[in-house]
Amino acid sequence: MHKRSDRIARILLRTAGTLFLIIGCVGIILPLLPTTPFLLLAAVCYARSSERWYRWILTNRWFGGYIRNWHDGRGIPMKTKILSIAFLILTIGYSAVFVVPFFIGRVALILIAIFVSIHILSFPTREPDAGA
Repeated sequence: MHKRSDRIARILLRTAGTLFLIIGCVGIILPLLPTTPFLLLAAVCYARSSERWYRWILTNRWFGGYIRNWHDGRGIPMKTKILSIAFLILTIGYSAVFVVPFFIGRVALILIAIFVSIHILSFPTREPDAGA
């Protein structure tokens, strides 16, 4: 009975990890949805359920860098900061001007953009030669 519950737990953890991975991938595209926390959650789920899946996410060319940099306390590359904030301003600016019809909604979007930008800028900037 114990082996069966362990197997079910591993399956649930892999499923949750995959769900977190998908949300993290969406976060790469959407500026208000964070990427790193969801990738970290996916890594934790994979670490507790499958050594193979955990190794895969750590060595993955798209996701591994996020996890390794966070784990090692490295910063965010300046190029990534600039692109993130530029994309944030473009998407939220477009929404504030063309999508949201009421003033309070526009102000809320602009405040979100400001605070998310400040949050991004609060992370240390990683030097270009400091690894992936």
